Amino acid sequence: MTVTPPLRPVRVLIAALGGQGGGVLAQWIVEAAMRAGYIAQSTSIPGVAQRTGATTYYVELFPVLVAELHGRRPVLSLYPTPGSIDLVIASELLEAARVMQAGMVSADCTHLVTSTSRTLTTAEKMQLGDGCFPSDRLLEVAKANSRAFMAFDMDEVAREAGTLVSAVMLGAIAGTRLLPMADEHFEAVIRESGTGVQASLRGFAAGRQACMAERRAEAHAERETRDVPPAHWPPHIAEVAALGEARMVEYQDSAYRELYRTRVSRVLEAERACDPSGAHAFALTREYARFLALWMAFDDIVRVAALKVSARRFVRVRREVNAAADDIVRIIDYFKPRIPEIAGLLPPHWAERVVRWDARRQARGREPLAFPVHLRSDGVLGLPMLRVLSSLRRLRRRGSRYIQEQQAIERWTEAIVSAAREDWSLANEIALCGRLIKGYGETNERGKRNLSHILEHLASGDESAALRAQAIRDARHAALADEGGNALDAALVRHGAPPRPVVAQPIRWMPSRRKPAATDVTT
Repeated sequence: MTVTPPLRPVRVLIAALGGQGGGVLAQWIVEAAMRAGYIAQSTSIPGVAQRTGATTYYVELFPVLVAELHGRRPVLSLYPTPGSIDLVIASELLEAARVMQAGMVSADCTHLVTSTSRTLTTAEKMQLGDGCFPSDRLLEVAKANSRAFMAFDMDEVAREAGTLVSAVMLGAIAGTRLLPMADEHFEAVIRESGTGVQASLRGFAAGRQACMAERRAEAHAERETRDVPPAHWPPHIAEVAALGEARMVEYQDSAYRELYRTRVSRVLEAERACDPSGAHAFALTREYARFLALWMAFDDIVRVAALKVSARRFVRVRREVNAAADDIVRIIDYFKPRIPEIAGLLPPHWAERVVRWDARRQARGREPLAFPVHLRSDGVLGLPMLRVLSSLRRLRRRGSRYIQEQQAIERWTEAIVSAAREDWSLANEIALCGRLIKGYGETNERGKRNLSHILEHLASGDESAALRAQAIRDARHAALADEGGNALDAALVRHGAPPRPVVAQPIRWMPSRRKPAATDVTT
């Protein structure tokens, strides 16, 4: 005798951030179910106040038409039960991880649909280094712990459609075919909403197509967007090196790309010599190529101007503000170049004079000289000025900043190659110190000073390669964990190296604004 299992509701859990329309999405699902003749209900669960607020919405739908229930009414729950959710959809990757951490995703029954986009948490933004939780790891865990897994960039799809991500999520839900409603039922409730109907319909269609494409092939979108890397690089570093080469051409020219190739090839040869079996899968060269591309494309005035007038930037800005084709968008950029940034474009002997002049001003108690400028980068004057400034990249090689950066890069590269002759781990730790070079202005200068001090006092010495590698690792972690540098100095002293020298700061005397005290006179 075959026993037919009892019907149970279809359970949908929505994880969204504040302002993304999660409540509207839940309402759309319920209204579409009622329009199709089903019973459904939804509830919301307030979450933590991070990243504009995170709220979970729960929907239950009984998959039997009301007409077929003959007056009976199903009992629907108001709260999700771990291990029994049929569909989880998340508007952000870390929100999907939160739902998984709560036990709501099950490998037995849960279809997980998530956006690959990230909105960083406060804890991730506070880190001086790369504080982002690795997306690859999140995707791997999500795929391993769900019955079916689909992921695509919902934010990008929403921007292209000119709508909120909630419409894209509704399309993705329709694309899973887990709910009994037809597409026209979803489209009908969107039309009845009366706000941004056409954009929401575009987002719905795009989300449905993206989800169905993911169902057909998980790697379809990735294969379409990935360029074929040059054949001369080993497979493990080919993608990173190809991106680095493209960045060098965009930043400077093809000759700069050749310089990048020469440096990467030099480290690659050193790694092959110290790891002939390839046991480390060229991790040393891969990390070096990644940080080298970032360092060689250092931010200067020319780079900033080029980014400001990039055609991609104007397209992105219009997309982010949801501007229509006939809308006028005004962009006002704020610049405040300092003397060292301006001097960086001058030849070394001129730059040295200008920097010394500003240093003498500061020694007399004056503020560092800077030139605040508000510029209309979309105007007939601002745009040409920025284009002229961006064209100065041809003169960049003659500037003092370029010369100083190349000297520092060569010193770092030479330290890696020399360390590879002793030990792979030691060379790898030095390569990872490229993470210290980030930002601009004082942040960038501090990172280069920290790297120089580490190379001078920890990369070489009488200690074993393993001890030096550990010392460099500890110093790097300390430098990234403490902006003030106290943790780095403690790590240096702990491993027998001197603390960093104190950077001279001018003393500024401020006039007292306090009024003289009144004196009582007795006659």
